[in-house]
Amino acid sequence: MNEIAGNHIEHRDDLGSKLGMWLFIFTEMLLFGGLFLVYAVYRERYSEDFHLGALQLNVILGTLNTIVLLTSSMTIAMSLTAIRKGNRKLCMRLIMLTVLLAGIFLINKYFEWGAKFEHELYPGSYLVLQFKRGVILFFGLYFFMTGLHLFHVLVGMVVLLFIYFKVKNGRISPDRNVLLENGGLYWHLVDLIWIFLFPLLYLVT
Repeated sequence: MNEIAGNHIEHRDDLGSKLGMWLFIFTEMLLFGGLFLVYAVYRERYSEDFHLGALQLNVILGTLNTIVLLTSSMTIAMSLTAIRKGNRKLCMRLIMLTVLLAGIFLINKYFEWGAKFEHELYPGSYLVLQFKRGVILFFGLYFFMTGLHLFHVLVGMVVLLFIYFKVKNGRISPDRNVLLENGGLYWHLVDLIWIFLFPLLYLVT
């Protein structure tokens, strides 16, 4: 009887955890959705200036980061499948591979941002202030949105490392994996946001 009651409480906690994660994802989508709306309004108003600003971005690095994040979404999904099948070691390896891919994304972004600062292409710089208003707005939105996304990547890496040690200690198992599932949902959100950012910022026509 106690076991049945315990299972019922655990199931209720898992359901609450999943609901909480979906509510969090919804609020994050509202946040970025608002930013995308602001971007769309200014892009419509300053379409030519936004195109000129986009020409200064590194499409190759942007494409590479898109591939990296898409691959990381696949590895974190595979880690959930692995733990559900009872393969703890494979699950741990896939989580660490996801973290490694996130690190590659950060390194690419470091070089990309570094080049922008080196060439004085950042908000408030002397060079950018010489441009038209639309170009100034473009670089402001570029750094703010990619910076906010970068923060989410860093948070995701911390969360995944925390989950890794939970798997290692046996706290996440084939029948108790909601934490990994929620971590995977968060990482898919990070990937989804970038899928919107990449064409909006790098492929402006």
